[in-house]
Amino acid sequence: MSGRYDLVVLGGGTAGLVSAVIAANAGARVALVERDRTGGDCLWTGCVPSKSLIATAHLAHRMRHAGDIGLTPVEPEIDFARVMDRVHAAIAAIEPQDSPARLRAEGVEVIHGDGRLVDHQTLEVGGRRLAFASAIMATGSEPKVPPAGGLQGDDVLTTDTVWGQRELPERLVILGGGPIGCELGQAFARLGSAVTIVEMAERLLLKEEPDASALIAARLAGDGVDLRLGTRAVEVRRAVGRTPELVLETADGRRTLPFDRIIVAAGRRPRTAGLGLDAAGVEVAEGGAVIVDERLRTSARRIFAAGDVTAQLPFTHVAAHHARVATVNALFGARRTVDETIPWVTFTDPEVARVGLTEAQARERWGDRAIATRSDYAELDRAITEGVPVGFALLIGDPRGRLVGATIAGPAGGEAIAELTAHVKAGNRIDAISTTVHAYPTLAEGSARAADEYLRRRYASPRYLALARPILAVRRVLARR
Repeated sequence: MSGRYDLVVLGGGTAGLVSAVIAANAGARVALVERDRTGGDCLWTGCVPSKSLIATAHLAHRMRHAGDIGLTPVEPEIDFARVMDRVHAAIAAIEPQDSPARLRAEGVEVIHGDGRLVDHQTLEVGGRRLAFASAIMATGSEPKVPPAGGLQGDDVLTTDTVWGQRELPERLVILGGGPIGCELGQAFARLGSAVTIVEMAERLLLKEEPDASALIAARLAGDGVDLRLGTRAVEVRRAVGRTPELVLETADGRRTLPFDRIIVAAGRRPRTAGLGLDAAGVEVAEGGAVIVDERLRTSARRIFAAGDVTAQLPFTHVAAHHARVATVNALFGARRTVDETIPWVTFTDPEVARVGLTEAQARERWGDRAIATRSDYAELDRAITEGVPVGFALLIGDPRGRLVGATIAGPAGGEAIAELTAHVKAGNRIDAISTTVHAYPTLAEGSARAADEYLRRRYASPRYLALARPILAVRRVLARR
């Protein structure tokens, strides 16, 4: 192609891929510029490999605990190289969906190289200048490395580099007790590593309900994970001929922890260095994120941004949603805005899925008028029959009884959260979950039972009883006639 493009997309991860395909299908002249491999972090180093590893680890765990469902427990033989072969096979099976060949078949021009904005309407790549009517920055994010000394070398891995390993670490330290740290920590422990998770905060999964954090901490401990909460990694000490040690600091002082490998899972930062954003008049926040408005437009009128580069929720489904918003706005001047009702899932066992407000956030907004109702999976029939009666469903309502948040910390929580997301988005009352018929026996009944509990409490309140008693008395009299 030559001449002016309707849209130039910088970055071939989820946000960039979805943007480019939407634009091409709408008849636009679109170019996608990617310096490495299309598919982005999700395909190569994120969702796909991690969930493949988790699936293997989950089955190994079930084999060891087969006695819970009446079978003879079996200790699985773990060939870690074979496990990683399966992880890469999953990547290979999905890769064609994100490939340059597929993009070109959709009408997208794919250009490999480092792209850099020259001004607010031109992007340069490999000495070639691409003039555009609009552009979308979708360069994603990269792992953060904490400022502990010695965090380099072959024994220190990130969530980008861990997938090249062929041997199972005997002693594995994970820095960070967020979603990624908990997922990988549990998976490696179930595959046979002695895992230690180091987290500076006093609990895991800080963005989740405290009960969900406590549940996952207990499950990790049950899997043999050593949790070091309220602990800071200070430095790595290496001496010739000796096992490397990580120096840890707590309120009680310092101690050392020997390790074979460290995985840094301490969050991610936007990839914005070297993109020429200043030359195009694109403003960047202190942490490097591209600043956007609710329509994902940057401070440069022709340029939009989508996905992790905005430092909003760092999830693949958010990147895809951003792409759908930004592309239509960039091409046609539409005024679509980002949806604030976004679910997310931590894929531990059990899963932790959330949408909307936590109970604490609701209490801060409405005080005692906020509604919280819960059901425990220990009493959920399907969870009992599956041999996994752990977890809970928690629904959060505003003073009018509208669903404004939910957490499912239980088996298949990520599947069940979709229904609750739809209710939150529609502004439905908690009643609607109870009156929606749920198939029996299913794990999705957990949220319905929480809604049932809310209605039970409401109908048992003095106000409702005061209304119901005279009505029932009249009906009894009429029934005698």
